[in-house]
Amino acid sequence: MPSSAPPSRRRRPKAPRAPETPVAARPGEALVWTDGACSGNPGPGGWAAIVCGPDGAEPVELSGGEAHTTNNRMEYTAALEGLRSLAHGSTVCIVTDSTLLLDSMTKWVHGWKKKGWKTSSGDPVKNQDLVMALEDEIARHAEVRWHWVKGHETGAEHAHKVLNDRADRLAVAAARAAAG
Repeated sequence: MPSSAPPSRRRRPKAPRAPETPVAARPGEALVWTDGACSGNPGPGGWAAIVCGPDGAEPVELSGGEAHTTNNRMEYTAALEGLRSLAHGSTVCIVTDSTLLLDSMTKWVHGWKKKGWKTSSGDPVKNQDLVMALEDEIARHAEVRWHWVKGHETGAEHAHKVLNDRADRLAVAAARAAAG
């Protein structure tokens, strides 16, 4: 039965996301597991990046927070700080559970730049400072690829993404610390 809602209020159905595939580091590639958290939005927030260096290097946990921020800013910051921790010319895969971060950096950024950092509706791009900083940081590396995982899943069947859960816990702890 057709919707009785006015055309401006109808929502387009979301396209189904491809099934999740476990991430695997390629030879010589670092994996950076990222997450952001916010208590209130805006509110105190935290970010975390777990950097697994190439060829089995011991993971390094990075985290931080801000007293007044948004969840999206923390997601961007996690990826940015993870990339900043790596040497120039690195090959890296950013692993994120944020579709906004993933889509921003793999689909939308090129159009935003062409349109003078405006969205398709003509509004200024939110968090442009962080997206631009990420672009600059990506340019410092040999190759950066992106991998999405569904977040907030634990248990034996999700053991392949235990570091996503760990990044989430670190980001939440950093948000709590930022709240004072």
